[in-house]
Amino acid sequence: MVGTDNDVATTAGNAPARQDPLGTKPVGRLAVSLAVPAIIAQACNALYTIVDRLFLAHIPQVGDLAMTGVGVCFPILLAVSSFASLVGMGGAPLASIELGRGDRAKAERILGASVAALLVVAIVLPTLLQVFKAPILMAFGASEATLPYAMDFLTIYLSGTVFVQFALGLNPFITAQGRARVAMTSTLIGALSSVALDPLFIFTFGMGVRGAALANVIAQALSALWVLAFLGSPRSAVRLRPRRIRLSPVLLPVLALGVSPFIMQFTECVIQVVFNSSLQRYGGDDYVGAMTIITSLMQLITVFSNGMTQGVQPIIGYNFGARRFDRVRRAYRGMFVVQIALNSAMTAAFILAPAPFAALFTSDPSIASIVVAMLPVFCCGMGIFGIQNVVQCVFVGMGQAKPSLFLAIFRKIILLVPLALVLPHVAGLGTLGVFLAEPISDITSALVAGLLFRGLTPALLSE
Repeated sequence: MVGTDNDVATTAGNAPARQDPLGTKPVGRLAVSLAVPAIIAQACNALYTIVDRLFLAHIPQVGDLAMTGVGVCFPILLAVSSFASLVGMGGAPLASIELGRGDRAKAERILGASVAALLVVAIVLPTLLQVFKAPILMAFGASEATLPYAMDFLTIYLSGTVFVQFALGLNPFITAQGRARVAMTSTLIGALSSVALDPLFIFTFGMGVRGAALANVIAQALSALWVLAFLGSPRSAVRLRPRRIRLSPVLLPVLALGVSPFIMQFTECVIQVVFNSSLQRYGGDDYVGAMTIITSLMQLITVFSNGMTQGVQPIIGYNFGARRFDRVRRAYRGMFVVQIALNSAMTAAFILAPAPFAALFTSDPSIASIVVAMLPVFCCGMGIFGIQNVVQCVFVGMGQAKPSLFLAIFRKIILLVPLALVLPHVAGLGTLGVFLAEPISDITSALVAGLLFRGLTPALLSE
């Protein structure tokens, strides 16, 4: 049984679901029905960090320091969630392909092995980070003034790593079935819980950054319980069965495919470290705080980009597995147009009116002036960068790990990190050089992605 939330087809055994909406419903309507809930889900995920910062910034006297301290933790949060992407974004497309082929048993083996891998991550990763968190945070751009806030937040947040792994790592397996509304509900539960608990813990109970972290942990736990309950129920086309939860060789292709989104997200952690440490060196806490605000605003763009790709990817994976290549083409062509248009519209809003966006996060005139000056510079390449988002979505959806991995490495490791380190020294650019690295990398990598896509896709979709 595989289907959208409104139309579920049933089949016997492992026979292909010929009437499954992923393979039969008009691609345009299907993409909208899957992408809109996925975008809402991405918006909910973004709320975890954006809302934390909005509330923390309004703590009397110490709000800007608290917000900056939590911002320094952001690379570690990205690192934790990147391991969930390694497993979930590698396993879910493969499960979708197997559903398209009619092999439900193999899809369930992939899910069970993925759960086992997430459990291992949830034990090992927070243990290491708890031991070394103080020197890591100082290396990541914390100062003596912001370190206590960063330590308080991270200590509590890491205690809920298992919930983060299950909520983020298993939700793609729901989307892979075409059940975008169910996947959206899991993130909606977590986000609304966080929004409700943040002011209660931060202000009413006077817990400050520790309250923000505790609200986050509880919210992720509620989301994880929802995901596990659905995947273990008869409603799920890919059923989570206890006997399947074990490490097995099926993890090898999962990790091979998941390494691309893992690198995309983990290198974002590296980039945030480079940004924060460079800005701390050349500008101090005000510039680190401004970057915290700018990266929060950039999440509003990635909400649409990531939500759209997560919604359309099951269509590509299912139909690629079923060899319905005409539907694959229609899916990615529409996604190119819509994603570039949306990215460009939001980028234009940031460029034309940065001041109101800065005012949402800070009343400090020094930090606000940096945001107003640098936000247009930082985001000006995001419109065309939609090309790379779509190309990577298509490659991952078709199970093509190598080109997707190359694109991830090319933008982050080959371009962005070296540029962020070198440009501040060029012609005395200083902090401006750090902000310029982003648009140069975005535009260059988008053009390379387009050329790679044009060169490889015809052979992959040949009849």
